[in-house]
Amino acid sequence: MTTGAEALSPLGLSRLLLVVTGSYSAATMPFWLNWLGEVYPATEIKVVLTHSAQRFVTRQGMSAHRSGEALVDAWSDDNSCAPHVEWAEWAEGILVYPASFHFLARLALGLADSPALLAAQCTPAPVVVAPALPPGGWQSPACTAHVAALSARPNTALLPPRPGVSKTTGRPDAWAPALFPHAIRELERLRCGLAAGPYEKAAG
Repeated sequence: MTTGAEALSPLGLSRLLLVVTGSYSAATMPFWLNWLGEVYPATEIKVVLTHSAQRFVTRQGMSAHRSGEALVDAWSDDNSCAPHVEWAEWAEGILVYPASFHFLARLALGLADSPALLAAQCTPAPVVVAPALPPGGWQSPACTAHVAALSARPNTALLPPRPGVSKTTGRPDAWAPALFPHAIRELERLRCGLAAGPYEKAAG
């Protein structure tokens, strides 16, 4: 697995909210969390796992390297606790990696039925989304509409996925997320653009 060293860039975020959703690519995230800690030691990281992400990675596996205990994207029974407000105000940037088709759709439609979704809907911070999709997913009319909706948001950038091998069929017709270092680079580009004014998002 490449670390994407050629794509390394400065990261001006001191606080990063990393949302991991239910894609097979989530299994690589302990590696990338370790990479983040080594390459960007000054950046504090909160990791949030959706329920479906925990099919591929454990909270224990993601609770390391200064990130503290991985959090779960679920509402608490404690009515005094509002994680979506805390996360939206705490994060200087949000990275959804990998983003499943389901999470991508909910985000694009403006749904807010989990703390991570509500935080991403309400934050003024830069949000980068890196989809990982099944065969036919990237070309589907639904996905096209969701991509257009998210691309229209000034604080959101969506990175097109890479061709990948389907874990279900074994065919090279699935879509893997963009390389993780590229997502970090896009997050920094978006952050700088928002700070400077009108931002021209990366194409492709």
